[in-house]
Amino acid sequence: MSNKLSEVQARMNGVHGLESVVGAMRGIAAARSREARSRLDGIRACARIVGAAIGDALLLIDDHASRETTSADAQHDTAMVIVLCAEQGFVGTYNEHVIDTALAPAAANAQSSSTEYLLLGDRGIVAATERGLNIGWSAPMVTHADEVPALADRLTHILFQRLVAGQTTRVSVIHATPNPTASVQTVEQTLLPFDYGRFSANSSAPSPTSARRNPPLINLAPKQLLSQLAEEYIFAQLCEAIMLSFAAENEARMRAMIAARTNVHDKLDALTGDYRRLRQEEITSEIVELSAGSVAAGRPSKRPRPRTVPDTPPSF
Repeated sequence: MSNKLSEVQARMNGVHGLESVVGAMRGIAAARSREARSRLDGIRACARIVGAAIGDALLLIDDHASRETTSADAQHDTAMVIVLCAEQGFVGTYNEHVIDTALAPAAANAQSSSTEYLLLGDRGIVAATERGLNIGWSAPMVTHADEVPALADRLTHILFQRLVAGQTTRVSVIHATPNPTASVQTVEQTLLPFDYGRFSANSSAPSPTSARRNPPLINLAPKQLLSQLAEEYIFAQLCEAIMLSFAAENEARMRAMIAARTNVHDKLDALTGDYRRLRQEEITSEIVELSAGSVAAGRPSKRPRPRTVPDTPPSF
């Protein structure tokens, strides 16, 4: 009985240690999600500045030239989809939701054999392989918010390399967004072909047909300037997508840790019940043994008493 009691006690100590680990992981995930959210405003402000610059650059070229800049020689229509998954574990079904969104025909632009997937996140590779995703390139996802610009710059470089080589004509990115509910919410964003029209129609940017009193001073050819600004804007879009995905991943981890904490408490309650039951059985067994010993000590002996011989002989 004492062996079982000590075993239950050891298991309770182990579960208490696991509870501390779960609490620490939940706190780290919450801090990283909060940090990622706090950096979104800066990324979006940068995107707005670049967008305003694109609107100014559109004034330097006519409509026909801007369309020539945006249209690629697409004899072979090929699509590239960037899928942002989780780098680390304990995120529940987070990766599966993102992969399923990428495989949906609407999200994958009516996917065909020419669709190539660029996947970020080591944990998502297993789920993608199981679902038959054609992974053309993969890389680790960020584990800290400071790593987002470097990864976005790497993605932008690969994207434009393949665009110049004619290996792709359409590019989109699929990622999860922070969601206060328990479900994983995913979005798809089109990066290429680049839509210059949204900047010319923006109320904050002048129309290309309107005259400008003080046109901007440039040192580059208008088409080259516009192309570089478009690349910079796509870089900002990728930074935002990666940061949102990083925040959503940590929120999914927070939810998983909350569920794990509930399971830990349930396990502790069950072990505590087992411990009390075994302890009660041990106490009851000790009381029974003590009672049996007391009864045996107070019971008279049935063996015959030996006869005593007198010390002095009888007198006649």
